[in-house]
Amino acid sequence: MKKTFYSNGKLLITGEYLVLDGAKAFALPTKFGQNLIVEGGLNKEFQWKSYDSDGSIWFEDTILFSEITTAEKTEEESVRTTLIRILREAYLLNSAFITKSNGFKVTTQLSFPKNWGLGTSSTLINNIAQWLEIDAYSLLNNSFGGSGYDIACAQNSNPIIYQLDHGKPNVEKVVFNPAFTSNIYFVYLNKKQNSKTAIAAYRKNKKNNLTETIATIDCLTQEVLLASNVQSFAAAVKKHEFEMSVMLETPTVKDTSFPDFSGTVKSLGAWGGDFVMVIATENPKDYFMSKGYATIIPYNEMILQ
Repeated sequence: MKKTFYSNGKLLITGEYLVLDGAKAFALPTKFGQNLIVEGGLNKEFQWKSYDSDGSIWFEDTILFSEITTAEKTEEESVRTTLIRILREAYLLNSAFITKSNGFKVTTQLSFPKNWGLGTSSTLINNIAQWLEIDAYSLLNNSFGGSGYDIACAQNSNPIIYQLDHGKPNVEKVVFNPAFTSNIYFVYLNKKQNSKTAIAAYRKNKKNNLTETIATIDCLTQEVLLASNVQSFAAAVKKHEFEMSVMLETPTVKDTSFPDFSGTVKSLGAWGGDFVMVIATENPKDYFMSKGYATIIPYNEMILQ
């Protein structure tokens, strides 16, 4: 019997990096996401096929059940080894899908290009967790790592405030539907950032006492969420970007790439790749196109509402 599961993509608006240490993060689920279709198979194996948004196959392989049950941890970061790691951890949480079945045909389908960084891994993990009726946060933590805000977005169709409270996820649904969404755009920087690498670098270089910085970012998250007009929204975003720049000892993306842009530009998630959020009084398409960035998506076309 065919079963289909779906999870939303994500964008982290505030609290990047610091969400790992208990900061409140404002995140938005996207209209883009990923399907997982599971059918019965044979030969004690997975026949796995993954489609990109353009219909092309970006991963296809056969994985034996025995590879999952006996898998050992490896530093190799291929798609195949990562998938086996996820399935291995799923098996440890609920072994029945291996022990009580003959095999599976699995198809995944992204509705966004996989290099956009909207959650290829998190949507897969949440879909697998739905299928096997296991805790998606545990599966993420055991297999891939991260704060879990992306899992929260995968599971919710509302804007959220996400926080790790003594390591446990706390998800608060919030209202964010300001009149100025027409002034917000998301621009793809033509390169995908490796979130695992970015998190590792943050953990290695972060300062010992983050209490004051986290308190500041928490206040700015509230300012962003409660902004009554585009000017106050942009001001809070600028302050947030400055504070993170100081903490990370990294120039802002506007300073490095768009110093002549009249609006506001904010990094999202792991700095250095994926999407930035742009706040502008006029459509910034021509500006970013002239700089070589062709993917400019208005808020209402990107964010699930």
